[in-house]
Amino acid sequence: MVKDHKPIAGSRAFWPRKRAKRIYPRFKHSKELERIARNAKEVKPLEFAGYKAGMTQVFIVDTRKGSPTQGQEIAKPVTVIDCPPLFVFGVKLYKKTEHGLKEHAVIYINNLKKELSRKMDIPKKIDKKPSDFDDKIKEIEDIRLLVHTQPKDSGLKKKKPEIFEIDLTGSVEEKWNYAKDKLGKELDVSEVFSEGEYIDAKAVTKGKGTQGVVKRFGVKIRSRKNKLKRRHIGTLGPVTPGRVLPGKIPMAGQLGFQTRTEYNKKIVKIGNDGIQPKGGFVNYGVVPKNYVLLEGSLPGPKKRLIMFRKSFRKTDEKEYAEIKDIMLTSQQ
Repeated sequence: MVKDHKPIAGSRAFWPRKRAKRIYPRFKHSKELERIARNAKEVKPLEFAGYKAGMTQVFIVDTRKGSPTQGQEIAKPVTVIDCPPLFVFGVKLYKKTEHGLKEHAVIYINNLKKELSRKMDIPKKIDKKPSDFDDKIKEIEDIRLLVHTQPKDSGLKKKKPEIFEIDLTGSVEEKWNYAKDKLGKELDVSEVFSEGEYIDAKAVTKGKGTQGVVKRFGVKIRSRKNKLKRRHIGTLGPVTPGRVLPGKIPMAGQLGFQTRTEYNKKIVKIGNDGIQPKGGFVNYGVVPKNYVLLEGSLPGPKKRLIMFRKSFRKTDEKEYAEIKDIMLTSQQ
């Protein structure tokens, strides 16, 4: 007889499937990031962030060699990201210790924006200045920018900003000079990325709450002759070992609201004159100024903050797209 076999459904790549700790992600400092920073020709930030507004289509000329539609106009789905400038409100210095990099000092600007008090405790007295560390910069191992978003300049119209760190390329001295120059100024998306570049996007997915094994793992619904339950697994495992193995048995639990990374997303266009379909994006509104069009879809619902990072896998590749038209018909 033919052997009846069904492959395991549901990814075991992420376990345990817990809820994300916060509603927007963070990029960890890694060896891959250090490699990109060393090989860079100029001092440049490596990350940025924007709010997901929605999706639309662009009509571009297909330039892929060997493609059946090479040289023809084709439609591509794109995600619209609202990218108001980030504000650099501080610089963080790191020192090397036996247990890795540890925070050495944090330098804030004197005039911190009042919206920042909704997110963090603003220091009453700022006693550290950039000039205090000019002579000690050789003792510093790494320098990063402290930035916060400016949602009032986006289509969200909320007040509470998000705070995160941004890595820089170049040597420590180059990073220090760049950080001092950028302190108290805005950082635009065009200073970090360019059109045709590949990036990695990280976001928290849509939360779906507690779900059963059928929706969470794709377990087959049992027949009507099964006793008691149909949307349920048949067994919790073998007799030996006498326990439920974690990550091996499909069980009900949290689905969604988990941090996920999409690799190699191509930047189709970077604009600064705003974009909106007729009537605005559903459940978002109008993108007033800076925006980015990314090829394909991204995790998370509308209005969620999405973090961008220079791609680890396609570091130097660029594919420019000749845009013929952007679909801006009503989505209502």
